[in-house]
Amino acid sequence: MPRGLDDPDAPADRIPTTHANRMILISAQGLGRQYAGDPIFTNLAFDVRGGDRVGLVGPNGAGKTTLMKLLDRSEQPEYGSVHVRAGVRVSLLRQQPDFAPDQTLMDVARSGLASLLELREELEEAAREMAEADSEDERERAGRRYDQLHERILHQDAYDVDYRVEEVLCGLGFQKSEFDRPAATFSGGQQSRLMLAKLLLEAPDLMLLDEPSNHLDIQTTEWLEDYLSRQPVGMIVVSHDRYFLDKVVTKIWELHDGSMEVYPGNYSQYWRLREERAKVLERQAERFEEKTEKLEAYIRKYGAGQRAKQAKDRERKLDRLQEERVETMRDIVGPVMGFEEVDRAGDVVIEARKLSKAFDKPLFQNLDLTVERGRRVGVLGPNGAGKTTLVKTLIGREKPDSGDVKLGHKVTVGYHDQGLQSLPQETTVVRAVWPEDDVDWVEGDVRSLLARFGLTGDQALRKVGMLSGGEKAKAALARLCATGANLLVMDEPTNHLDIWSCEALERSIREFEGTVLVVSHDRYFLNGVADRIIVVKGDGGVRVVEGDYETYAALLRKEKEAAEKARARAQAAAPPKPTEFKPKPKNKKKFAYRPAAELEDEIARLEAEAAEIEDQLGQPATWRDPVSAMRVQDRHIELKQKLETLFQHWEFAVESEW
Repeated sequence: MPRGLDDPDAPADRIPTTHANRMILISAQGLGRQYAGDPIFTNLAFDVRGGDRVGLVGPNGAGKTTLMKLLDRSEQPEYGSVHVRAGVRVSLLRQQPDFAPDQTLMDVARSGLASLLELREELEEAAREMAEADSEDERERAGRRYDQLHERILHQDAYDVDYRVEEVLCGLGFQKSEFDRPAATFSGGQQSRLMLAKLLLEAPDLMLLDEPSNHLDIQTTEWLEDYLSRQPVGMIVVSHDRYFLDKVVTKIWELHDGSMEVYPGNYSQYWRLREERAKVLERQAERFEEKTEKLEAYIRKYGAGQRAKQAKDRERKLDRLQEERVETMRDIVGPVMGFEEVDRAGDVVIEARKLSKAFDKPLFQNLDLTVERGRRVGVLGPNGAGKTTLVKTLIGREKPDSGDVKLGHKVTVGYHDQGLQSLPQETTVVRAVWPEDDVDWVEGDVRSLLARFGLTGDQALRKVGMLSGGEKAKAALARLCATGANLLVMDEPTNHLDIWSCEALERSIREFEGTVLVVSHDRYFLNGVADRIIVVKGDGGVRVVEGDYETYAALLRKEKEAAEKARARAQAAAPPKPTEFKPKPKNKKKFAYRPAAELEDEIARLEAEAAEIEDQLGQPATWRDPVSAMRVQDRHIELKQKLETLFQHWEFAVESEW
């Protein structure tokens, strides 16, 4: 459970942190964890300060999720310690939701703000205590408690609870019409988004986000990137989404081979610094080897001759040099992957004419599309827009409502499904990947193929259901390769893959001689493989863009700029308001004549008074005398009502003067 403040009289060092104070939230010393007797990582040491946004990267199996659980203290280390500063709240994004049957979407989201709602209730209680106090001492004691609670509420922005809940839920793709729907009735992906919403609203001092962009489409991921970038809290993010890491994090922890390296900056800077560091270490290692070889050659040549004394001196130098041995970069090697040579298909692989499909709403209408041999086509769009349905329709796995689609000459299709349902859970990996009805394959061939995709040793003999998400994804890609298809259709193939496996898949697709149709939310991946983008808009429209993802993004930016310029020109060209004819509303209230300028002066005076009162209401001293506070509140309400009437009167006066 998140750890937080438990009493209103907490000392200053227990107040939640902000980016400004940069104090240490959590630290680790000598941290180590084992699995089945083998160390996952050892002797890790680090700290996280307020406002740090850390990206935790490393190959599958390096221990990223394990480390997050140690920091959340839901698991304990075998070695070392984790220290959380007193009062600091640490929360881990939960992947397995557990909702009560009657909990609505709004109930679950608001539960993330439970501590703030409790603070508001305590504030109301403190106000009642001040009003009912029998003595000045009791009133002062209640007043001090009120001031402390009020300061904490202001610090945590607890007055805008409903607005914050709506902002986060809508930002993560939920509709207002769904707010009262039972949470348990949503899909698994939607429930994961709801757990993310709850954590964002909870706003702990340190967020532990394990693959937060899973189940998010590109638009929602971009919202999350912007939201996280504006938060003053600390966060550690595990993600294989390289665009996401570029936009959000300011530091990279690379966890690999049992140890951790720290790099400043986002993902792109990390990758650049890593390559530069590798080159520097390689040059240093080469110079070390050159020095070593020269010394050894001298010792061999003169060790027993007239220069034996000098040779002995070289031996001492060689011993000292060995203490300065330079270690080259710990290289992270992804799987080789690679797809087989395939039979050549005809020039046109897919041809669709006037293609339409709808379920509850139109998914695509009157689509004309030709996919030529050798093209690499990326498909993107919002969740629920119909991307999977489109690709299934294009390859004949779904029937269109209208229109025609046909595959070209000698086209064979290999399909990678998003849910990895092509892999039977109770079957061994070898058998699940083995090509059906192909007598030329033997077990050695299948195991070699699996090894190429990163599955070696006893992994090949396990049941599919025992594999991790990353291992299943690699097995599914190996099975796709084994089909020998010349049209590869992939639905979210980078799900569960680490960054190095994603890069191996990108390289494999670029080198593949056939045709590829791939659905993905991974912008970095699409930018690396696609030479055409199909955008399924979600309103029945489909857009085809020639180029990669960056081409599409640049096109959107240009269109947005052009639309803004057009709006600005239209506003500039519009006639001034006084010359516009505005028919008087039929229900316009009649007011006695007063000059508009006189009304404007009164409005300005009352607005200034209202601003002063709003400032008073934000001061703790105002609330020490409940009777006085009520008078101030009543005056604020009275001013708002007067201003509303004055604005109507002013509109009437302006229209009358026209």
